[in-house]
Amino acid sequence: MIAAAAELEPVIGQRAAHDAVGASRATAHRRRRPPAPRPAKERSAPRSKLADAERDLVLETLGSDRFLDMSPGAVVATLLDEGQYLASERTMYRILAAAGGGEVRERRNQLTHPPYARPELQATRPCEVWSWDITKLRGPVKRSGWLLYSIIDIYSRYTVGWMVADHESAALAERLLADTIVKHDIQPGQLTVHADRGPSMRSRTVAELFVDLGVDKTHNRPYTSSDNPYSEAQYRTLKYRPDYPNRFASMAETEAWCREFFDWYNDHHRHSGIQMLTPADVHFGHGQQRLDARYAVMLDAARQHPDRFTRPPRRRALPDAVYINPPLTE
Repeated sequence: MIAAAAELEPVIGQRAAHDAVGASRATAHRRRRPPAPRPAKERSAPRSKLADAERDLVLETLGSDRFLDMSPGAVVATLLDEGQYLASERTMYRILAAAGGGEVRERRNQLTHPPYARPELQATRPCEVWSWDITKLRGPVKRSGWLLYSIIDIYSRYTVGWMVADHESAALAERLLADTIVKHDIQPGQLTVHADRGPSMRSRTVAELFVDLGVDKTHNRPYTSSDNPYSEAQYRTLKYRPDYPNRFASMAETEAWCREFFDWYNDHHRHSGIQMLTPADVHFGHGQQRLDARYAVMLDAARQHPDRFTRPPRRRALPDAVYINPPLTE
């Protein structure tokens, strides 16, 4: 609008031109004669600013052998106890930040834990990778209950072994694992067993058993429950069953309920991760046969009712591989 008004000014005058196009004359005047920039006002240094010598003393103190692994807050407190004040904690942090070189960091001398490797496991058939864990089932009164040990095959989701006990014990875990390995005729070098970092899982008793039987073992990273997803998912299914009791009255009742649960889980529970087959179907080699039979039924239905199918039925297959933490792709 300013440009249009400027074109009309020689013909009808400045006021009439700006009124005609609805432009501001003040804006036009500012653009023709912009005001001179104001000189930047220098800020005076605050009265509380430390002198260069005082800042150097603070840096020297913080970098001394005595205070090298102490936080600025601890340094201030220590010096105050000795009757000396150099600067506030916040000032010390500002001086460290201005000094650069990564001085604003964790200054305390702390133990460095070794990096834990991300477990990456692959199963292409049953009895190649098992996962096991322990969960507590509550008893009739507060702080009472029993422990459920269970072992699941990650490829088939079949519970290959379980046990209820009144306490956690490496010896009990060893017995369950040994019996289950023998029951499923596991050969040396065939199986990897994965678990979290609980005391029974990392015990020497269990480790020596695996060495004797030629079984490899892996563990979660600390505080990483997602490294053991199959056992965690099974326990969630168990505790969210409609008939799961809030508390069990006795160990016999606990064992009876768990026996019914695992019978249902293995033989009747249709698992979404294995094409809605039951774990027993996959574990004992009937999975693909059942999928092919379903496909034949779908083909027959498509022939009888082609108007109901927008595309031909798709033949489904079991997964080529199941993973705990699949390899990272770049």
